[in-house]
Formats: sequence, C-alpha cells, structure tokens
Amino acid sequence: MTDTVVVTGALGGSGSWIVDRLREDHEVIAIDRELPEIRVEDVDFRAVDLTEQGPTWETIVDADPDSVVHFGNIPHEENHAGGDVYRNNVLSTFDVLEAAGRADARVVWASSETVYGTHWPEPELPASLPIDESHPTAPWNAYETSKLAGEAVAERIANAFGVQVATIRPSWIQYPGSYAVTAIREGFDLDSASRSGNLWSYVDVRDVVGIVEAALTTDFDGHEVFNAFAADTYLDVSTTEAIEAGYGDLPEECDLDDTESGFSTAKAGDLLGWEPEHSWREAETEDVDGPAFVRGRR
Repeated sequence: MTDTVVVTGALGGSGSWIVDRLREDHEVIAIDRELPEIRVEDVDFRAVDLTEQGPTWETIVDADPDSVVHFGNIPHEENHAGGDVYRNNVLSTFDVLEAAGRADARVVWASSETVYGTHWPEPELPASLPIDESHPTAPWNAYETSKLAGEAVAERIANAFGVQVATIRPSWIQYPGSYAVTAIREGFDLDSASRSGNLWSYVDVRDVVGIVEAALTTDFDGHEVFNAFAADTYLDVSTTEAIEAGYGDLPEECDLDDTESGFSTAKAGDLLGWEPEHSWREAETEDVDGPAFVRGRR
C-alpha cells in the first residue's frame, strides 16, 4: 500500500525538490499558496493559506496522511517585515503540525541553522567546535525566532499526540549548477576575512531531500532535532584558519580537520543513517534538471 505524504511549500525551492522525489514512491498531496501553472504527474496540488487554520486542518486531516513534510514558511526577511515573517511562520507551523498530530501522522519540518545565532551583526565565537544540536540557541531576528518557536510547537505535538517529529536545521541551501556561495569563496581572503555567522557552511538541496527521506523512513521516539550541513565549508582553505582569521581566535575545544564543516551532523548519521553526499567542488557546475514546477517557472 502506498503511503500518503502531505508536503507544504510545494512550489518553493526545497519543497519542489522534495515533492519531485517523493512522488516516485508515495501518494503526494502538495500544498502551496498557489497552484502550479503546469500539470504535475502523480501529485495532487492544493492551494491553501497555511495561516488559515480551518482550510489547513481540513486539507491535512481529510487527507489522512501517513506523514507531513512542512517546508511552507517565509525563508528570510530580505523582502518582508520581520513581524510579518514571524506571524506567518509561527501560525503556519502551528496549524500544519497540529493538523498532522490530529491525523496521527509523523512529521518532518524545516527549522533553520539560524537558531544558533548566525544572523547576529557581530557573531560570537562558538564555545566549542563542531557545533551540534545541543549547542545553545541565540535568535536575533524575527525569522530565526519564528523557527525557534516552531521547534517548541514540534515538541508540543510529539508530547500531545505521541507522533514522531523530526526538526531539520538545514544550512544555507544551494542548488546544483547555481551555487550562490561561489562568488563569496572567490572573493575570500584570509588577510581580510570577517566573521561568518554560519562558519561558511551550506548544504545541497539534494542532501536536504535525502535527510527528509531518512526521517520519513526511520523510527524513533518523540521529537528529535537534526543538523543538515554539507561535510565541508564552501571555502577552499582550512576551516580553522578561516575561523581564526575572521574571529581572531579559536575555541579551546576545537576538533576540525582541513575544510570540515563547523557544524556536526553526527546525530543524523547515528539516528537516521544520513550523511551529506554533495560538495560544492562538483555541484557548483553540475548540470542537473530540477523540478519544472518551481514557483515562477512557466
């Protein structure tokens, strides 16, 4: 019997890749604010404003899904007021996860690396490296505060309904053949390096899809948080050299090799059997066909 999966943010950057992959093996109900302008095989699209509780609950609960994948948030404050981002993200996450709990569906949803405080104007040197999920959170703007509030919602849903909830904290998501980090690396100089809040980290969208799949197919109890980062940074220099150049120091506890990411994904490896597979070294110039139904495409 084919599982039913609801995916929100289905026309977004990551959501569209998730839908495109899951439709191969699952019955997918894809939710976004608007409908795609092309027909998508094997996907049932629904136009829903996730901040409206009634339509959200009706759509998800009536679908009786086995799983819900929630990626339908505003991803930054670049062209939105912070208060609007916070209200949208918190309301939509509560509505979606609450409906999933009532439907007895397991949940995978996207939080963010930014809950660690990566957007601070003057990021602080971490107490130790690499950073794992137990590292203290330090939200600075409304976006990351909304994600931290969403993690509290995830904890509540697991407690109240006894469903499995995986919170994914992805790094800066990159797309094969069009990596946004390329220009930053090419302009990087150790002599003039400034602080990078996320320690020059990133993750390929295909690895985000991979960790979502792993969380959908692995059993664990309650609510767990997982980092999702590439294994390396997007620089072509030693990570410790870059951190020392930008921050002027290294934490006393620092266990990083060569260009290794400053964020640990060991927990995802241990519990989900997931490891990142893609590096900028190949992915920047890869010719990969992404989903044809991404928002804005005709």
